[in-house]
Amino acid sequence: MTDANEVVAFTSMAEGTREDYELLGRLEADFARGTADRVLAMLRDLSGSLSGYRVDRLEHSLQSASRAYRDGAEEEMVVAALLHDIGDMIAPYNHSEMAAAVLRPYVSERTYWIVLHHGLFQSYYYAHHTGGDRNARDAYRDHPWYQDTVDFCHRWDQSSFDPEYESLPLEFFEPMVRRVFDRTPFEGRRG
Repeated sequence: MTDANEVVAFTSMAEGTREDYELLGRLEADFARGTADRVLAMLRDLSGSLSGYRVDRLEHSLQSASRAYRDGAEEEMVVAALLHDIGDMIAPYNHSEMAAAVLRPYVSERTYWIVLHHGLFQSYYYAHHTGGDRNARDAYRDHPWYQDTVDFCHRWDQSSFDPEYESLPLEFFEPMVRRVFDRTPFEGRRG
């Protein structure tokens, strides 16, 4: 916990001292430790969102993660499946990019890439009905994680709008989310 009186002396960053930036570094590290709590709160806020579907966005997220978990996916990918749509509330036209940016410091390059591109890959299932190109994802056909992203969307994302599916509760996934966000940023950045 920090003292509310702990503030830097400067009013312009160019005037900051080593002590100012050491203080900010400590305060920012304290704040970063609460990222899992804020992400889980964002996820809870998806409850009741996105009308028109047979389930709300929270249930969609729980179904996606439950399917990934039941398929034996690694924990990081289960968390990615849970959080892949957290950007929907404030970035409806680029939610994939927002979710990927939140995850990026804590997950592998592969997981980041899958979440970043899942929106485009997901359009395979509907773009031809709305005047779009359902094969737009094929621009990435030669990418090493193309098929992984196809599989993510096919197995866990596009199939998770079922009101009869028995999802695992959010509480089941909370320890996984905390473990991923407790990682040292960028420690998991591998292929």
